[in-house]
Amino acid sequence: MTDANVMLGRIQPDHFPAVFGPHADRPLDAATVRERFAALAEEIAESTGDRRGPEEAAAGFLDIAVLNMANAVKKISVQRGRDVTRYALTSFGGAGGQHACAVADALGIGTVIVPPLAGVLSAYGIGVADATAMREQAVEAELGEETLPRVRELCGRLAGQTRDELLADGVPEDTLDTVARVHLRYAGTDSSIPVPLGSVPAMTEDFVRAHRERYAFTMDKPLVVEAVSVEAVGASGPTGGHAVERPPREGELAPVTTARMFAEGRWQRTALYERGRMRPSDRVTGPAIIAEEDATTVVDPGWQATAGEGGHLLLTRVRPRPSTTAVGTEVDPVMLEVFNSLFMAIAEQMGVRLEHTAHSVNIKERLDFSCALFDAEGNLIANAPHIPVHLGSMGESIKEVLRRNGDTMRPGDVYAINDPYHGGTHLPDVTVVSPVFDEAGDELLFLVASRGHHAEIGGITPGSMPAFSRTIQEEGVLFDNWLLVRDGALRERETRELLTGGPYPSRAPDANLADLRAQIAANEKGIQELRRMIGQFGLDVVHAYMGHVQDNAEESVRRIVTGLSDGSYRYETDSGAVIHVTLTVDRTARGALLDFTGTSPQRPGNDNAPSSVVMAAVLYVFRTLVAEDIPLNSGCLKPLEVRIPEGSMLAPVFPAATVAGNVETSQAVTGALYAALGVQAEGSGTMNNVTFGNDRVQYYETVAGGSGAGDGFDGADAVQTHMTNSRLTDPEVLEWRYPVRVESFAIRRDSGGHGHWRGGHGVTRRIRFLEPMTVALLTGHRRVPPYGMAGGEPGALGANLIERADGSVDRLEGRDAADVGVGDVLVVHTPGGGGYGPAELTTPGTG
Repeated sequence: MTDANVMLGRIQPDHFPAVFGPHADRPLDAATVRERFAALAEEIAESTGDRRGPEEAAAGFLDIAVLNMANAVKKISVQRGRDVTRYALTSFGGAGGQHACAVADALGIGTVIVPPLAGVLSAYGIGVADATAMREQAVEAELGEETLPRVRELCGRLAGQTRDELLADGVPEDTLDTVARVHLRYAGTDSSIPVPLGSVPAMTEDFVRAHRERYAFTMDKPLVVEAVSVEAVGASGPTGGHAVERPPREGELAPVTTARMFAEGRWQRTALYERGRMRPSDRVTGPAIIAEEDATTVVDPGWQATAGEGGHLLLTRVRPRPSTTAVGTEVDPVMLEVFNSLFMAIAEQMGVRLEHTAHSVNIKERLDFSCALFDAEGNLIANAPHIPVHLGSMGESIKEVLRRNGDTMRPGDVYAINDPYHGGTHLPDVTVVSPVFDEAGDELLFLVASRGHHAEIGGITPGSMPAFSRTIQEEGVLFDNWLLVRDGALRERETRELLTGGPYPSRAPDANLADLRAQIAANEKGIQELRRMIGQFGLDVVHAYMGHVQDNAEESVRRIVTGLSDGSYRYETDSGAVIHVTLTVDRTARGALLDFTGTSPQRPGNDNAPSSVVMAAVLYVFRTLVAEDIPLNSGCLKPLEVRIPEGSMLAPVFPAATVAGNVETSQAVTGALYAALGVQAEGSGTMNNVTFGNDRVQYYETVAGGSGAGDGFDGADAVQTHMTNSRLTDPEVLEWRYPVRVESFAIRRDSGGHGHWRGGHGVTRRIRFLEPMTVALLTGHRRVPPYGMAGGEPGALGANLIERADGSVDRLEGRDAADVGVGDVLVVHTPGGGGYGPAELTTPGTG
């Protein structure tokens, strides 16, 4: 970015901050920068036909960097429930001022503060920072007048401890101050918010206000004091702040020179000022450059800089920013990258909103959810990096909603679907779909969707992941094109009746409704950001780039496909079922055929995978072959023809059970594809699904294994592989919410397959139960080991055990269920990944 700013004249080598150390005598080389960007522009022209000048290439890099910085600020602010447009942006660091105005524009912010010593602010801050000491202690008691004396007594004791610590470090007593905070949360939830210690009504009011600001809702539940904390602060360095020395100046502020700067698509004569000559109230109107000893600040056109009394610069936008940019509908390489990032950032912000508003541990802690954007035809445009099996299959759900509601859908409607025969995967994965109409409410523009795994949706076992289900009814409640919201009003009564009706109803309808509300809120965030994007760029441009990002993904996959070779693989699962896939490459058409003929017919058990799951696996595998940073979207599938035989386990019909198809068979399809491609040994090949619960509590998790090795790399230990990307619940949260203890969670040494490149090791997880429950397991590679490749050895088999409190041990099958009592321990050994290449070729320090 320094090179780009030099190329664009935003940094002037003669006024660049001094470099300390061995290269202090080597100034920036502007001539070399111009030479290299000219060569880069020529390379772009030769490879793409895009004839842009060196300065336009540099400006493209700058645009992308600015957008990435803005998206990072947005993500952090969304997590805290903040509206960034209501705040000022603070810029520091040597390069911060070079991009501050542009980042502020991308965020819709109109004020930027550049403090004195901005380029060395962190180092200076360390030198003058206050000394602090903090103590925290758990309480876990309901907030009330009877609890308050205990809370005050704890805070007083902690305050004494923190003060003593700072006094022992030599901090002057007269500079000490302490602040006490009470960490509150709603009963039955895990996320606490600190509020100042005060009266019960005052703390309640502070908590409710903060909770509404952060999560956009409140709950009718008692408050719990999770913990108290006290922070003591005292001056450890010089006090009084930094005095900015300004030598006297005669006359008005004048630039020390002028320079050429590329801005608003053209070269402009730009005044360059030295910050040391500026006095309070001096104003500089952009375009301008303000240089100082440790930083450079660029005042972009439309902005003005005012020197403050404290030595800071206040940058304000004095000319309204354009409502739309000068972006056309024809594809531009820079704007393609910009829109790739913008679409993905919207999906990420949806995910942050869902994480923070959800009720269940499964969504809030394990992050077993996915969010994505779709065009008006239901094609996937972009997603956040969430759960691959969700993302690749969600498009089928969207298209089903469109097919069945095209004439009746209207603004304010929201739909829920988990039907495996019409775009769903398995019943716990509930997809919430929100259409986005134009302002008049006439034209459907886009759709946004969030899919969350509900840890309880009914079925024959708690947790809704039964090992032995044979029909869809035994797996829980079916959302078949369910109208969840009509005209902006949640159909709560009707939805509760659906959840509590049927032969095997949900055991936790309140939790289902809470998570559905969170999914609706996440979708609303996506709608808001899409409308903001339309306001900035215009609907025609946004629509055009929705197509361009798909076209780019399609071309990226076509380039990969032409380098592949024909291949096939017969993949056998632990149950004896076979997934057979044949890859045939058509280099003339730059495409490929994936034919699953030879796959086992529909199964009597629950390992049938809907065709949407197969398409998710195909999309995931071919996206991983593309080294470029592109969103996973429907364009990746355009070069591929996929044939799935009717009546097979990969195209089940009602009332086939599918709960294992989404989790286990999706991994098997992925393994079969990688084997046919010959690119990587298999990972653990299973999600290692563990469910336990009773009528009171239900919990679900997937347990990590080892990943497969490949040509040039070892497999990774203890990771979620391929179609799952969820995390594990923190032990503290798991043990607080459920009557269990996590006895151990460790890498399973020597479980990775040997080879020139070693497969990743699996894990061993031990959970002790503190009350009677039912355990259900859906796990794989307990009979057939994960394959090695190119002479590498397979990974170790997994194993499932229950160590009874009486000392006996029960060995469970890969798909099994068992009742456990107080003191029993579930032990899960997960498989390792396969090795790559003959072990005898291993060199010291590898394999």
